[in-house]
Amino acid sequence: MTQKRKQELGGWGETEAANYLAQRGYQLISRNVRTPYGEIDIIASLDGLTVFIEVKTRASKTMGVPEISITPRKRVHMIASAEHYAMEHGIEHWQIDAISIEGERGRPVTITHFENAVQQ
Repeated sequence: MTQKRKQELGGWGETEAANYLAQRGYQLISRNVRTPYGEIDIIASLDGLTVFIEVKTRASKTMGVPEISITPRKRVHMIASAEHYAMEHGIEHWQIDAISIEGERGRPVTITHFENAVQQ
C-alpha cells in the first residue's frame, strides 16, 4: 500500500470514528491536534470527561487487527500528548480511548471502541 493510500485510509477511518462518537453523544472538540509529543487523532467530551482518542484503521485483518499497532512506545507518546494538552487547557478529568476501524469506503465496516484503553 502506498503512503498516499495509507493516509487516505487513515483519514477515512478518523472520519468514521468521529461519526461513530457523535452518534453516541460525544461532543467533538478537535481532530489531528499536534503536541510536542505527537498527534492526537480526536479530542471529544462526554458528560464532562475529556476523551483523547487514538484511531487505528486497516482495510483488512491480513496484517492483524488495527489495535495491535498501538505499541508500548506509542502508548508513552499518547499519554505524554494527552497530559500536555490537558495541562495547557486546564483539564482535570480525562482518559485515553482507542478506536479500531476495519474496512474501507464502500465496504462493510467494523468499529471497536476501547474505552480508557491507555492508563496514565
